[in-house]
Amino acid sequence: MPESRLAVIDCGSNSFRLVVFNYTDSWWKRTDEIHEAVRVGEGLDATGKLQADPMERALETLELYAHFCNAIGIDAIRAVATSAIRDASNQAAFLKAARKRSGLLIEVLSGEEEARYGYLAAVNSTTLSQGVVLDLGGGSMQLTRVDGREETEGRSWPLGAVRMTERFLPEGDKPRRKQIKALRDHVASEVERAGWLDEGGRLTGVGGTVRNLAAAAQLAAGLPSYGIQGFRITRDALRDLIETFSAMTASERASVPGIKFARGDLILAGAVVIDTVMEVGGFGMIEATAAGLREGVFFESLLGDPPLFDDVREVTVRNLAAQYEADFAHTEHVAQLSLELWDGLAAAGVHRGDPKERELLWATAMLHDIGTAIDYDDHHKHSRYLILSAGMPGYSPREVALIGQAARYHRKGNPGLGEFTALARPGDEELLNRIAAAVRIAEQLERSRDQAVHACDIVVEDSSVSLRLRAEVDVTIARWATERQGDVFRKAFGRELSVS
Repeated sequence: MPESRLAVIDCGSNSFRLVVFNYTDSWWKRTDEIHEAVRVGEGLDATGKLQADPMERALETLELYAHFCNAIGIDAIRAVATSAIRDASNQAAFLKAARKRSGLLIEVLSGEEEARYGYLAAVNSTTLSQGVVLDLGGGSMQLTRVDGREETEGRSWPLGAVRMTERFLPEGDKPRRKQIKALRDHVASEVERAGWLDEGGRLTGVGGTVRNLAAAAQLAAGLPSYGIQGFRITRDALRDLIETFSAMTASERASVPGIKFARGDLILAGAVVIDTVMEVGGFGMIEATAAGLREGVFFESLLGDPPLFDDVREVTVRNLAAQYEADFAHTEHVAQLSLELWDGLAAAGVHRGDPKERELLWATAMLHDIGTAIDYDDHHKHSRYLILSAGMPGYSPREVALIGQAARYHRKGNPGLGEFTALARPGDEELLNRIAAAVRIAEQLERSRDQAVHACDIVVEDSSVSLRLRAEVDVTIARWATERQGDVFRKAFGRELSVS
């Protein structure tokens, strides 16, 4: 299967980032990344021009990126610039110098185009259908109204974290309350012009400030973290972080767990901007995504028109499975058998048949074997690691934990939430038992990996469940292997298991 590569260079006001995406007809993934805190927008708000030192840092970084792409043989490069370069009166001189020194042709995005790429990143990495996408960078902030997954309104404001820090907060010092209030009042007066901001739905956030705040909120709450994808920062948690940052100098903020060193001086202004948008829009929380503008650019290249996945959760699972060369004939069949068992037991009232729980079962079945890409021995543990490390766009951290843990117990062992207990809701221990048991039973029915058991009928009596296998060949091995799982089945569903 032919494999293609695209390098996206995001020339932001705070940082320049080069991201390499590899992709085929069946999967894609980010395979390399270089990040430099260039601060090209430093001093722009006061002068209207890119300053000499930031320009030189930017040009040196672009030269480096061009050499990198040449060294690894990437010809397809898309370089885009956002707020600082867009607004600079000396933009033309910078673009000319960039072309001369790096050979790169940089496309300067309008505010509307920048908002659109943030929107594409958000709706293709979350389940956002109704609400608003917030994309906060160093120079600007974009807000996009989403209805039925389509963008209906969108605009850009010069409210980025670099600009707001330079304008309202003293460099290095602890801020005074009146300075933070002035910042909050300024942001509120600007975004109140977006009459559609408070029309309901969810708020999803894009950008480094959102990612850092999500990481800090996770750690402050004592939650296990395998990344911030899908994590929701409550307004209370954000307010707590703002209080913490307000009592610190810029260098002290950089030492807060979850906050990157290069963002310590900007994180307070960024947090206040986000909190003000939440207040004006009436949002109680903001969902973080690891995707950003560069993913939006990539999705446009990958998907064409319209650049939207039909079902983010399904695409995420299939993409992850394909990356690790899953045996789809096997995993699809395990998924089919586990869902037949699940649905039959739900129809008989053995469990409630929640469709969201059913989705987690399907995802577990499709991903249970990806750990064999590392090694067969302990592949159930390897599967768990790969699932937890993948980010799983469209799923919450709690859901990823359940999928990973269920995959971990698809072969053997006594299912348990372990370190993820802090993420769990009431009833999740029992849910994990049900998912792990259903996948384990289906795995044993498909033990020969030849789809010999092509279906099964479920007969539920008061204290027992009988699986009646449909097959055209001898299935002694499948019957024997499945009956050995009676203990885990009994724990999950409270019934004895028989197979015929």
